[in-house]
This record gives sequence, C-alpha cells and structure tokens, in this order.
Amino acid sequence: MTLGDLVVIGLGYVGLPVAAKFAEAGFNVVGIDRDDYKITATNSGISHIEGDEPQLDELVRKVVEAGRLKAEKSYESIESAEYVLIIVETPFEKEIYKPYYSALRSASKDVGKHLKKETLIVVESTLAPGTIDTIVKPIIEQESGLKAGDDFLLATAPERVMPGKLLYNLVNLDRVVGGIDEESTKKAIELYSHIVKGKLYPTDALTAEVVKTTENAYRDVQIAFANEIALLCENIGVDVWTVRELVNKSPNRNMHYPGTGVGGHCLPKDSWLLAFGTRGKYEPRLIAMARDINDSMPLHMSDLCEDALLKVRGTIHGSKVTILGVAYLENSDDTRNSPTLPLKRSLEVLGVETTIHDPKVKSSTTLPIEEDLYGSIKGADCVALATAHKEYFTLDLDRIKSIMRTPIIVDGRNVLNSEICIEKGFSYLAIGRPSKIRCPD
Repeated sequence: MTLGDLVVIGLGYVGLPVAAKFAEAGFNVVGIDRDDYKITATNSGISHIEGDEPQLDELVRKVVEAGRLKAEKSYESIESAEYVLIIVETPFEKEIYKPYYSALRSASKDVGKHLKKETLIVVESTLAPGTIDTIVKPIIEQESGLKAGDDFLLATAPERVMPGKLLYNLVNLDRVVGGIDEESTKKAIELYSHIVKGKLYPTDALTAEVVKTTENAYRDVQIAFANEIALLCENIGVDVWTVRELVNKSPNRNMHYPGTGVGGHCLPKDSWLLAFGTRGKYEPRLIAMARDINDSMPLHMSDLCEDALLKVRGTIHGSKVTILGVAYLENSDDTRNSPTLPLKRSLEVLGVETTIHDPKVKSSTTLPIEEDLYGSIKGADCVALATAHKEYFTLDLDRIKSIMRTPIIVDGRNVLNSEICIEKGFSYLAIGRPSKIRCPD
C-alpha cells in the first residue's frame, strides 16, 4: 500500500536523503534533478554523496530496489503528485547584496506548469524572510492559473541537516513548519510526521523563514566570537584551547571551536539572507561583523604560513605548501564555500606553490587533489591543516619530517599535539596558539 505520490526537486545533500526517507516510509517518490550523474547514480541505487554518511548508501539502494524511488529530469511526474518538495540551492550574491534565486524561480515555474489542484507544495530550501509570499507563491500561481490556499497548499519546512549526520538530523531533530494558512501548515506537519521523530512546531511561513536564517546566523556569530578570542590569544601568548576548556566549565557557557574558516552552503550566506529581509529598513551590525571575521580566517591561515616561511626559509617565493583538507567539514566530501579555496588563492598570490590532499574529495579539472597523502607532502616547506578529517589525527610525523624540505606545520583545526610536533623538530603554528618557530642558526 502506498502513502501517495511525492516529488522531490533537487537531489543534493538534502534532497536525496529526504527522497529516500519518504520512499522508505511508503511513498512513491520521484527525484528531479538536472545533473545526469545524480540521476544515473540514484537509479542505480547508489548515493552520489561521499564522505561518512551512516546508513545512506544502504537506504538508497534498498528503496530503489523496492521500486519506491527513481530519478529523472522531466517534471511531468508532478502532474500526478499529491506532494511536491522543492529543495534547491539558494545562494547569496554578496557583491550585489541579493539572493541568487535562479534555481528557486526555475523550480517554481516548472512546478506551476505541471501542478494539479489540491497538491501540497513544501519548500525546504533556506529563504530570505518573505520569499514564499513574494516569489514562490506568485510564480506558481501565475504558471498554474491556480490560487494558493484555495486550489493548492503551500508551506515551508526548513531543513536542519548537516554533512556527516544527514539521516540522523533529518529523522531526529525538531522541525519548524510554516504554511501560508492553517490548512497548509496542518497538511505539511501530517506529511513530515511520516519521517520525523522529533517535534514538529507549527507556525506561519514568514516566521519559519526567519527562524531558519536566525538559527544559522546565531551559530555564525558564535563561531566568529571563538575566532576573535583565538586571534586575541595568539597576540597575548596563551592557548585558546585551554581558555575555551576553562570558559566552558562556567555554567551556561558554550564557546565554539575557532578554526580556518566557515564553509558549507548555509552559514556563509544565511546571515545575509536574514539581513536581506529588512533591506532599506534596518541594517544588521553584529551579524555583518561576524561574517567579516569568519571570512578573514583563511587569510589569517595564509598569514601564519607566510610568517613561518619568512622566518625559517627567509623567503616565500618558491616555497611549497601542502594543504590538508578541502572539504569544509571533517569527514565530509562537501567543498561548498570551503575556506581552503581562499587560503589556496592567498598563498598563490604570494608566489607559493600549493598542493591539496583530501581523502574524501575527488579531484577535478578545476581543483586537482592528490590521492597520495605522503606523496603530496614530499618536498613541502609547510603543511597547512585546514580540515579535521579523521585520517589527519594519526599522521606519521617522523615520516613527514623526513620527506619535507622545511618542517613547518600550521594547524588550523587543533588536529595535532603541539608539544609532540615541537619535540619532533617542527616549527609549529596554530590558530589561537603562541607560535613555536625553529629559526635557522
């Protein structure tokens, strides 16, 4: 027995797990995507998402083999669907201070062209406040000739997933569900109750949009605070990791981790989406400053590398830096807005040759990535740890020292033990720690 026909538009990091879970729950699911590789992989029962994603591979294979999930490019399946979920990227163009909604607009138009009456449409994408009312609803109404609230239902249920915990977060975390009217909210909650064990909190669409962007802006500000304290600690001459540990022993304190920078699809742009909702009325100050701090951290990593190379080698030009990690998050293959990219560019502007290794990310023509960890380090003058992949916690430091031209380590993620690195003969620098540079005699 089927629970109904459901279409998911967008089979990315969010869409594929969502499609698979609804298929497992008993819906006939069609995933729509423009990417041939994602379609082919999905129809073969293979998850295109790499990195450590517990149970996702098995789930995709199971629901495809059961005939509950298939992928295609055509939007015609919407014509018979009772539920349509829009899960496309909604980037923000900081240069012009506007959301880039081409994917959302395109998906809304295609939904409208094929929409039938009484269908429930849910947008999971993160949106600037007011987007459902000013963009999604008008486009669908215009293309379909139907009226939202009377002829079809419309809601938003912002996702709360993250790489490495896609299925766990999807199933177990509480969700906010906001419709354009009470019936839309009610039906959306009924739908998500089939796959979500957490609580589903009803509200209106505008409030749900604000909640999602606010929760990510909140985290971005917390990380920026940790990064600023790290920069202060470097200059004062104390270890930020000791400071963090002792601060968090005080009740109701939860200082976050400082690091190379903030990446991913959400945090680098959701603060700007939130601010866009009040454009011309109120200009946020704190969240804008937090964005600037977090954006500066890859450049600070570059400064640390430059400082060490100048003091140890006496020059930057002709130096080689091996960057360990291009995924923005440990044990993930997600490179969206990765801090490694501005770090790489900054080093290359200085005349440094860069090599990248990442055990989770495949090489591409635009971003060549070394597969051999120690081969990538051979002949390097500096190793810059940018991602805390589990493979990097067990590096053979003796081997690394023997194959490097200049033994310098710059740790941006608190991966290595500083005392051991120094004992092994490395110059060791890290975000939030006093530098330990072994200058030549």
